Amino acid sequence: MFDSLLFNLMTILFIGIASQWVAWRFRLPAIVVMSVAGLLIGPLFGWINPKDVFDNLFQPIISAAVAIILFEGSLNLDFREIKTVRQPIRRIVTFGAFIAWIFGSLAAHYIAGLSLTVAFVIGGLFIVTGPTVILPLLRQAKLKPRTAAILKWEGIVVDPFGALLALFAFEFIKFLTGKESVGTLLVFLAASLFAVVLGTLFGVGLGKALEKGRIPEYLKSPVMFVAVITCFTIADEMMHETGLLAVTAMGIVMANMHISSIKDMRHFKENISILLISTIFVMLTASLTIDTLMEIFNVRIIAFVILMLFIVRPLSIWLSTIGTDMTNQEKTLVAWIAPRGIVALTVSGYFAESLLKAGYEDAAILTPLTFALVFSTVVAHGFSIGWLAKKLDLSSTDKPGVLLVGGNAFTAKLGQTMYELNIPVLVADESWQRLNIARQMNLPVYHGEILSESTEYHLELTPYEYMIAATDDEAYNALVCSTFVPEMGRVNLYQIAAGPERTQKTKEFNKTVGGKVLFDSDAHFQALNRRAAGNYVIRKTDLTEQYSYEKYLSDRDKGSLLLFIVKQSGRLEFYTRDDSPKGEAGDKVISLAPPLKEFTKMKEKIVEKRRDQS
Repeated sequence: MFDSLLFNLMTILFIGIASQWVAWRFRLPAIVVMSVAGLLIGPLFGWINPKDVFDNLFQPIISAAVAIILFEGSLNLDFREIKTVRQPIRRIVTFGAFIAWIFGSLAAHYIAGLSLTVAFVIGGLFIVTGPTVILPLLRQAKLKPRTAAILKWEGIVVDPFGALLALFAFEFIKFLTGKESVGTLLVFLAASLFAVVLGTLFGVGLGKALEKGRIPEYLKSPVMFVAVITCFTIADEMMHETGLLAVTAMGIVMANMHISSIKDMRHFKENISILLISTIFVMLTASLTIDTLMEIFNVRIIAFVILMLFIVRPLSIWLSTIGTDMTNQEKTLVAWIAPRGIVALTVSGYFAESLLKAGYEDAAILTPLTFALVFSTVVAHGFSIGWLAKKLDLSSTDKPGVLLVGGNAFTAKLGQTMYELNIPVLVADESWQRLNIARQMNLPVYHGEILSESTEYHLELTPYEYMIAATDDEAYNALVCSTFVPEMGRVNLYQIAAGPERTQKTKEFNKTVGGKVLFDSDAHFQALNRRAAGNYVIRKTDLTEQYSYEKYLSDRDKGSLLLFIVKQSGRLEFYTRDDSPKGEAGDKVISLAPPLKEFTKMKEKIVEKRRDQS
């Protein structure tokens, strides 16, 4: 009853997504949690063995999933993103990859004890990192855009080339030993070129079809999904592993066509990619055997992993980036971060089988060797990337920041308060004049249209978890919030009502349109700016065990407006039309108070001071 294919599939999907949630909830590296979960349900407790469950479908499922993940990653490779880091990326994916191949192969031969043939094959494969491991780590660590771009481009571009390099080494060595003719080698080169051309044609063709409206809106994502699988399959049928090169070329071509509807589909692909990464990692680790796990503790394998971590990777990065504009901090982080993932695990199995058939008995060690490197790098880099990035000042601040859209008196005063509370804040507006108040207060500002496509290449959004759209155009506020739902999440997007006549109509909006409406029904754009431009002041009240939230509410001036609460954890909870957060001891309540009470308190303090002096 509970041993069917459907039940096992459901279990793997559930554990994969549950692992992602646990990682998010407890701020753990998602890749590590998924790997451990797979080991627990597979070799350790023996609940599920995906290879037995899916049988002949196991490898096609893995291959198709990797193709989709790689395509989704390459959709983010817009050349405009790397204007300032083009030289380092070019060096790392060429010269750096070559150095990593040579030194990795020599380490596999002299340390792990592999023959030169097997060593150079697996050395080529081990240059890969890939989107399945890099993208989750970047999402977790919140690196600055420049450093994140280097790691992301390296991971996605090198991913298919690692598999091809291993395949080339295999074919070339067979040619040198006389087992294959020169024709076979030429076929390999022709198949690789065919894959690039095929991916380019698929990308251009599909891109033009989308742009010219030849595909209806409801079919765009399904058509793209099928096109990726088709492109991958055709290339892979021509020669094994060239399909990865084809879908990478397809994704890069489409990313740089700047198709208007690509952003909507990219978010769909991101969701699919997260589901696939979660599922595939659990499947792969659950498919390992106890014998493979025990083999990992071989002294030669441990020594090889240590050498790859601390010698080969740092050496390849530092040597390949000589003469570039990368800082020492950037070189140090990039030289350390190189987790191996799904491609290394899946392709190593193919080469292990092929090499064993060719008579290389030492290839039997490739699976435990690969898993040892994958698991070690995933754990080491997953737990260290955030800490090291902070030490090197290459990550955004821990405190969640606020992006204020709209330059006016209210956003300036609110931004000044957040700045005083050490909360990262930025005021954005396309009008330099409207930013004048914020600029006079020395607040960070962004002069430009927040909805412009170029914004993501000129504005670092990583530090900002919250957005408040506070212009006098309610439709614009709603559009801004709706646009940034995928980046920030609907619960972190807020807007203000434009005017008193709109406060009631706001309730009629579809819940999927715009952000949460802030403050009470009288707190519309005109009222907020009238108060901010007047003598209203923003008060910060600390809550303690003695001075509770309930006491604060009873004491506060009834004319004051509750804005938000700064929790002990640093998170912000805003007061909205539909929700009023509850303060606790250790929190700080921020309100916009009328001047009368503030002046009275100042007079009381002056009187007390004079009394103390007398």
